[in-house]
Amino acid sequence: MAADTPAGTPVGRLALEPADHRFKALPADAEAAGLTIGALAAERRNLFTGGFTTPVLALSAESLEHNLAALETYAEQHGLAFAPHGKTSMSPQLFERQLERGAWGITAAVPHQARVYRAFGIQRIFLANELVDAAALRWLAGELDADPGFRFVCYVDSVRGVELMDAALRDADARRPVDVVVELAAGDGARTGARTDADCAAVADAVAATGTLRLVGVAGYEGEVPDADSTRVHAWLRRLTAIAADFDKASRFAGIDEIIVSAGGSAWFDAVADVFAEIPALSLPVLKLLRSGAYVSHDNGHYKHLTPFNRVPEEGALEPAFRLWAQVISRPTPQQAFLNAGKRDAAYDLGLPEAQVVRDARTGEIRPATGITVTGLSDQHTWVRTDESATLEVGDWVGLGLSHPCTVFDKWQLIPLVEADGTVTDFVRTFF
Repeated sequence: MAADTPAGTPVGRLALEPADHRFKALPADAEAAGLTIGALAAERRNLFTGGFTTPVLALSAESLEHNLAALETYAEQHGLAFAPHGKTSMSPQLFERQLERGAWGITAAVPHQARVYRAFGIQRIFLANELVDAAALRWLAGELDADPGFRFVCYVDSVRGVELMDAALRDADARRPVDVVVELAAGDGARTGARTDADCAAVADAVAATGTLRLVGVAGYEGEVPDADSTRVHAWLRRLTAIAADFDKASRFAGIDEIIVSAGGSAWFDAVADVFAEIPALSLPVLKLLRSGAYVSHDNGHYKHLTPFNRVPEEGALEPAFRLWAQVISRPTPQQAFLNAGKRDAAYDLGLPEAQVVRDARTGEIRPATGITVTGLSDQHTWVRTDESATLEVGDWVGLGLSHPCTVFDKWQLIPLVEADGTVTDFVRTFF
């Protein structure tokens, strides 16, 4: 990525950062030599023999490229635009790759994320939350006023929220209206969003009464449907698209060029494609906006089992792209071992890491992690149980598969991009 990005751009300048102690696992000799991240990447060191210390998180170059292509193809085949949720990685380099692969923009969850996106030149941001923070709205008004090419869309889900947004934007002397979509809740007991059709209409009326907001569509998150299954998710999505049609019939979308209808996490984007294909002709073109984000790295647990490609394998596949390498530092009994990675290094909120392979400290040979099971994590230790079939010694490296990309990325500010033979070709910078 660094090699293909102009050095004068914000993303290109990331390669000029020092390769130093601020970033976990980087070779100490790189700092001693005063290398930049770009210079270290250009050396194409080997992850196992090039001075990297354990634990070290590796992102597969081949799997990353495969996953980027897979969603691009899927979106094209189903007539979907996509704004992948950037909170998964918070990596401007990956945003750039996603935009190159046809992404409409990048989705954010909170103002800080939007500020990071703008610092790296993102021109279209979909904020999948209601934005009622007056300071953030003042910043947003300044960004919109200063850059006519900047497009920003966010949720509204309450009359009170609309009132707060309107007051903050008026206080900020905002010259451009903020585009908003009414969020439909995924059901009783779900997360945010207006609960009923009448609530959605009341929010839309409140937006129309302001001069600072502009209604451009409807949206929501089907992943919060209670007891989600295909039938329930499809039914909720049809509620969402029906509200869009009702709003259009009532002439609620005034003064815009297209209507946004948006949904799509990483678990049900096949249902989104199904239902969005059924949207009838409206008075304006419809931007059918998918927001899946976890696809970029996928995982070995939660999302591995939930991906829609499992249900429709002819559509493609995603590949787990992360592997955390940790070293055996203690083998106190034949049934127990400890690795030098812990909660600060590995995702654990949706399942423990999975021992996949072992790299022999004596020979460098990589073999399956037979008879090796992760049973727990401490702050800086992985607890491992071994049975009689396991071959494991102090000094061996264990490659761990991880579950939940969002909480993998947020533990690493700099992640080696690694080819199948162990060659480090670049580094992915994150901003959490």
